[in-house]
Amino acid sequence: MIQLGCRLWNLSIASVVVLTFSNILLTVRLLHSSDCGAASRAALGDPPPHQAPPPAQPAPARAPPPTTAPPAPAAPPAPAAPLCRPARPTAPANASAAAVAASSLFRADLRLGRWDARHLYKMYDFAVVGERYAELSDTFSVCLATQSSVEKLRSLVQVAHHWSGPISAAVYAAGDDEYTLLQIYVAYLRKCFAAVRERVSFHLAYPKDRPPRPEAVELAAAAVLDPPARPELDCRRPESALAELLRLRRPDTFSYRSKAPYPQNHMRNLARRNCQADYVFLTDVDIIPSARLAEGLDVFLRGARCSGLCAYVIPTYELHDQVRFPRNKTDLVRLAKRGLARPFHQKVFIYNQFATNFSRWQESAESESSAVHISHNVTNFEFLYEPFYVAPDTVPAHDERFMGYGFTRNTQVYEMYVTGYQFYVLSPVFTCHWGLQTKKQRPSWRERQNSFNFRQFEVFKHEIFARNRKELPAAAAASHSQAHQGAPRAGAAGAPAAAGPAGALGGGARGAPGGPPPLPPRAQG
Repeated sequence: MIQLGCRLWNLSIASVVVLTFSNILLTVRLLHSSDCGAASRAALGDPPPHQAPPPAQPAPARAPPPTTAPPAPAAPPAPAAPLCRPARPTAPANASAAAVAASSLFRADLRLGRWDARHLYKMYDFAVVGERYAELSDTFSVCLATQSSVEKLRSLVQVAHHWSGPISAAVYAAGDDEYTLLQIYVAYLRKCFAAVRERVSFHLAYPKDRPPRPEAVELAAAAVLDPPARPELDCRRPESALAELLRLRRPDTFSYRSKAPYPQNHMRNLARRNCQADYVFLTDVDIIPSARLAEGLDVFLRGARCSGLCAYVIPTYELHDQVRFPRNKTDLVRLAKRGLARPFHQKVFIYNQFATNFSRWQESAESESSAVHISHNVTNFEFLYEPFYVAPDTVPAHDERFMGYGFTRNTQVYEMYVTGYQFYVLSPVFTCHWGLQTKKQRPSWRERQNSFNFRQFEVFKHEIFARNRKELPAAAAASHSQAHQGAPRAGAAGAPAAAGPAGALGGGARGAPGGPPPLPPRAQG
């Protein structure tokens, strides 16, 4: 009996030791879990929680009458699950938008935001703020504004490495899956590339008929902050990383995107309006600036003397995919002479950049100063001209009735021309677009969108002349009608490539005073 009692006593002591050790392990595990969310945020380059905007608070209850006692304070919300759990979490069906906004990468409370004029798209300013965006906006006199859908966002890496000033980027997501993939890819860019993390502030837009649901947004937040919940993405290959993510996009989203027009002008206005510098350089995300362009423009703009309304054109070229990005203007001109670079859209739609007069710009490549300066004035403005330019953000907004492709950028530039802006071509700076484009690469839906936008333009044209108290010249009306029928190809009969002393690279006769010049006769065949 005594021996049995000793055995039971020993067993009790062993049990107490095991339970004590288990409690210690559990305590350590819980402490580690509470710190893991902060560690994962830091690894992704996100600001720590104390730097993030506080989550939106629910609306206060109506105050009770003075004779009644104040209501008891609401119970505190249950603590969120750890962000470093190994499996993809399931969002509760009643996830609040405020809780979602507090946990996701995008600081966008889905109950708020602002609508466009027709309530087609909802937009959020500064969904993600670059770590040095405010500082750079104070330092530089010019901000680069750009816009992108998720499938083209990979180009932002090269843009951010070439542009050392602030970058205002408007990004578009249609539906839950694109919203999730967009957050994951933006988090990836911020983690892998310091230039993106520091310089780029992101603004968000989505269509009214495909909004992200709060529960899907919470899943997106978990996917961003919890590595096991998302694919492995290689920091050395941003193109492959994006392709990996895009394979997860649902077929219905892909079908929607192929049919619904992309709201280019909404996105351009969203990016422009969130620039904080005095000047804005508005581009598309796949337009890559030359090296040190921000510094050169900053010096030039601080000393520029404009006596009226001025816009400064940055020449844009297409580059062959197999060449290195040109280090300077001399390199670019050498590539152009070898047929490895050419003016943007020269073979697709020559009017796009024709009035820039690339022949004149290239002539001085060997002898001019490296400081940014005016090469020449645009003296042959033609309708459909749509250069990438630098100007104060007081220029006319991009008209948001034009969506998709066709008449989106050139209508805004045309309104600038009617308003009285003079365009000056700068040198030796430039921008480039990868790939020598041809008409065969253009999908058929672009022509359908172009035809729809032309019908919108007929009204827009009369509006801008009325706003500026000018009469619409008969030559302009004729040229606009002809432009809709199709512009000539470079080298075709009657095309600008054969007109004027500047030859195929642009230039030609000065426009007629009092209104934009008519287009050349349409090419036959």
